[in-house]
Amino acid sequence: MPKQGTILTAEIYKEKKGLYVSHCPQIGIASQGKDEEEAFNNLKEAVSLYLEEVTESHQRELHLA
Repeated sequence: MPKQGTILTAEIYKEKKGLYVSHCPQIGIASQGKDEEEAFNNLKEAVSLYLEEVTESHQRELHLA
C-alpha cells in the first residue's frame, strides 16, 4: 500500500476499439472511459476505493492481533 503523500502515476492510452484505458502501475489498478478525462476520473475512483478497502482491511488485522 502506498504511504500517505505518495504520488501515483496514471498511464492512459487509446485502444483499437476506441476506448481509453487508464492504469496505475504502482498498485496494478486499471479502468477505462470513452475519452481521456473519463478514463482518468474512473481510475481515480477505482484507486480511491482500492485504498479505502486496503486501509479498512489493515485496520481489521490490527484489531485481531
